[in-house]
Amino acid sequence: MTAPRISMHESVKDAQAELWFAEPVGFMPMPLNSLLAEPDSSDAEALREAVAPILEAAPSELVRQRFVAQVALGQQMLGALCGIGTVHCSVGLHRDDIDPASTHALSLFTISWRDTNVAPRGVTAARAAMSAAGHTHIAFEELPCGPAVLSETTLRYTAETGLPQLPLLQIHAHLPHPDCKRMAVFTVSTVAVARREEYRALVRGMVETVRFEDPLGVAS
Repeated sequence: MTAPRISMHESVKDAQAELWFAEPVGFMPMPLNSLLAEPDSSDAEALREAVAPILEAAPSELVRQRFVAQVALGQQMLGALCGIGTVHCSVGLHRDDIDPASTHALSLFTISWRDTNVAPRGVTAARAAMSAAGHTHIAFEELPCGPAVLSETTLRYTAETGLPQLPLLQIHAHLPHPDCKRMAVFTVSTVAVARREEYRALVRGMVETVRFEDPLGVAS
């Protein structure tokens, strides 16, 4: 049996990194720096160059305008996420091997930082569990990176929001940082509610790889 291939992202060598983790196959990181770059920056210019062939290939001006509008909406949503502490965002696309009639399951994976009161990490994790209003399947775990709380929610947006009326499953993992002042929150969101067991396993697999100290000793 062939061992799975593991690819190291260049960020593993980032001396400013605050945590390390492994992302499963099927997730594509969103380039937040480029998508949310200042208009006159080099990142913004790189984004314009990247989408230029798509715009040129559009069959009509209307299609081009719709594409630009969708990009702008995506930037607005990503900006809102970053405004609440999100530092990483990936889109996941996985084949549904259980239901042959389905095509692929789509999900969104984010990592956000939240400031916490200074306290031992186990206490912070317990507080996260007790204050998780509306959360279910709350579980306290002792992971390689330290204490953590896993939980999940199921949301349904109202018609007034303009968002799809499908239920949205969110699997969360709260991971207190060793500095005892903040917490990393991993969240995977998907409308594939029937696959909650599979997404639970996916999130658990990711958080078991989390380290708050450089595991390879290359970023120091």
